[in-house]
Amino acid sequence: MLPFKIDLSGKTAVVTGGGGVLCGAMAEALAECDANVAVLSRKLENAVTVADRIIAAGGSARPYACDVTDRDSIVSANAAIEAEYGPCDILINGAGGNAPSGTASVEVMQPEHLQPADGVRTFYELEPEGIDFVFDVNFKGTVAATQVFTRSMAERQRGCVINISSMSAFTPLTKVGAYSAAKGAVNNFTEWLAVHLAEMNIRVNAIAPGFFLTRQNEALLTNPDGTYSPRGNTIVAQTPMRRMGRADELIGCLLWLVSDEAASFVTGTVIAVDGGFNAFGGV
Repeated sequence: MLPFKIDLSGKTAVVTGGGGVLCGAMAEALAECDANVAVLSRKLENAVTVADRIIAAGGSARPYACDVTDRDSIVSANAAIEAEYGPCDILINGAGGNAPSGTASVEVMQPEHLQPADGVRTFYELEPEGIDFVFDVNFKGTVAATQVFTRSMAERQRGCVINISSMSAFTPLTKVGAYSAAKGAVNNFTEWLAVHLAEMNIRVNAIAPGFFLTRQNEALLTNPDGTYSPRGNTIVAQTPMRRMGRADELIGCLLWLVSDEAASFVTGTVIAVDGGFNAFGGV
């Protein structure tokens, strides 16, 4: 159930990463507000699952395979969407991810880690290919998708972009240095683009979710029996509301930012939806 409903009838919403848990919920919410929703995912079957749920609920949605690290893939998806629904009015840049080869296995390096050991990856063992992937999918993919899908917004001088950031964009989280840096770049890009497109009447904002269980982080934050892992417990302990978020708790912020009536003067901001995680000083 939506926290409130806005009228998006006749509008085309494009959701990259729409096959995931969080952006899938966003796609469903936009459809419930009567938008025509293009659900984009690198794996078509994930987009199909979300689109089918929307259609079953009486909404309008189409699934598209799209790899935001491949500009030709984005251009092809945009052409198909315009043929089906018309040009993009709302862009949700939700595609993202991490790579084990770009992630440290220890939080803090110790002197003994200078000696190679199986299963231990410090900063010095991070692989360039892993770092490249993390920047390609999180930052460069956001830039490329925005260039393609907002061109028609600029021509019509109206539109809305919401980038999906992360807690790690504010304060880098241990182990995920490349991911934190890439999401920090998303925040900076959000602010820059908001200024650049302000007189084109295109609003650009970002949502920075706190910790929500997704397919991407489930193995890191939970044990096989569903209880929190040590890292999961640490996160909950650092979250003043003492729990992780639910996907539906992002929807109120999403609909407010999408609304041309409610958020008409809001651009260039990054909003944390995090149970107080970013505000908590630890004491």
